Amino acid sequence: MSHQRYASHDPVKEPHSISLKVLRLSRPSLVTQHPIASPLSPSNSHEPPFPASLAYEPSAADTNPSPFLLSPVLNFPVSFGSAYVGETFSCTLCANNDLPIQEPDATSAKKIRDVRIEAEMKTPGTGAVQKLEMGGAGATDGGQDLEPGQTLQGVVKFDLKEEGNHVLAVTVSYYEATETSGRTRTFRKLYQFICKSSLIVRTKVSPLPRSTTADASGPRSWVLEAQLENCSEVAMQLEKVAMDVEDGLQYRDCNWDGEKPVLHPGEVEQVCFVVHEESEGSLKATADGKLVFGILGIGWRGEMGSRGYLSTGKLGTRAAR
Repeated sequence: MSHQRYASHDPVKEPHSISLKVLRLSRPSLVTQHPIASPLSPSNSHEPPFPASLAYEPSAADTNPSPFLLSPVLNFPVSFGSAYVGETFSCTLCANNDLPIQEPDATSAKKIRDVRIEAEMKTPGTGAVQKLEMGGAGATDGGQDLEPGQTLQGVVKFDLKEEGNHVLAVTVSYYEATETSGRTRTFRKLYQFICKSSLIVRTKVSPLPRSTTADASGPRSWVLEAQLENCSEVAMQLEKVAMDVEDGLQYRDCNWDGEKPVLHPGEVEQVCFVVHEESEGSLKATADGKLVFGILGIGWRGEMGSRGYLSTGKLGTRAAR
């Protein structure tokens, strides 16, 4: 996540007494292990094997005998990583008092009062700026006084709903006071990151023949097929794929009943729904001759249990003439 520091709102050019640190909050991942096969011939040495090899020795006692690819060791991310549509972007904001600790009776000692942190997110679609609510100690309505070495910390979250460049804007304001004077100082930092698509959804609608009389009367039905492709860099388990249909419609889920499918990067899952009218003619065509069924909602969990969700635009088909 790149950032650019903007000049303070106040005309003072000297360094700020407060520094800002922004850290993305991400779940760790399990470290992969590569089991080492036992030697074909016994070693001439009577010394026990090294502990490192015991971890992968199938017959070793009190170790990790499982040949499973994933180990119980956690790997923390070393960089910002990738952000995907459907995820919740979380980061912690830390305003630190960088002043050195001075003697209590020093007349020139600075005091930092009324420290505030505000955060906003600019999205690529409308370009609108959304103010983010902050949790933690930074969520107080008023400012907070900081002694040298102390930190004001808060957590902000934002649901990623569209691809493209996102900009996180963080503004820090505080009152810098001495025994004889004081001033309000403010600075602002921008952090830019790119949000990628996590799932590609392709849909196809086919009409079903009416099942009543030969004069083609009765409620209409359609088959809605959707192809879900995992275009992220991590595996995901589909938890829920459901439709939110328009008034006058009902649908039947024709998908899995039991174990939920797991999609590895690049893999595809097919889902299918049968949409039908509650009564004949209950679904009306729009002015441009389109029959709108509703939206498709997809929920999943990542490798470490993180949740993701996205919904499509309104799906439908052209009305038959």
